[in-house]
Amino acid sequence: MVKRTAVAASFILATLAVCAIAANGQIAKITNTDGRQLFINDAPPKPVRIHAFGSAKPRATIYLPAESSFIGLSRPAMSIDRDGVEKLVREAADRHNMDPALVRAVIETESNWNPGAVSNRGAVGLMQLIPTTAERFGARDLFNPKQNVDAGVHYLKTLLERYNGNLDLALAAYNAGEGAVAKAHGVPAFRETRDYVQKVQNAYFRPGSGRLADAWFHPHAIHKEVSTSGRVVFTNE
Repeated sequence: MVKRTAVAASFILATLAVCAIAANGQIAKITNTDGRQLFINDAPPKPVRIHAFGSAKPRATIYLPAESSFIGLSRPAMSIDRDGVEKLVREAADRHNMDPALVRAVIETESNWNPGAVSNRGAVGLMQLIPTTAERFGARDLFNPKQNVDAGVHYLKTLLERYNGNLDLALAAYNAGEGAVAKAHGVPAFRETRDYVQKVQNAYFRPGSGRLADAWFHPHAIHKEVSTSGRVVFTNE
């Protein structure tokens, strides 16, 4: 009886091993030093590659709803058609009565002209829009340069109108949010925001930027100074 039970158990183990081998090709049979046959995992299972949004392959275009989280999201490198982007900038600036040079300065500072840029805070594309802002201004495909630029220019125009042409406040709100500007009653004291405002204006006012002399807003550039004690001071005078 014991012998039959052992034979039956061996048959079951052999059957399971054959099934496992057929399914995964990862089970191996070995014989140990006392002559017993054992079935072991020959190799770790291959990792399952899961693509974003559950698709079998990466999509050429990704549509992101407002509630999406961008942490860890990456976009395959996209070639930069600088001439094509310049055309989009001029067209969007014309539609929204904006200075193309200011739009170029924002793009340079935000994404360095990379249409596939994604920040660790979830800002996307040439003008680094977050999903809620993109949706607010009609951009459904954040990686589409035309939609991204148009929504970004429209948003920047809205900020300039809200702050009566004060470029400092408009750029600060573009970077840190309108709520942060309202709470600070001006440009927030965040180093990142103040550096951002300065960088955009440096790019906008530098010689050869193409800035329009009759731009309708009133800039108040932020200047960074270092005192004799080494303290960094920001002023807008």
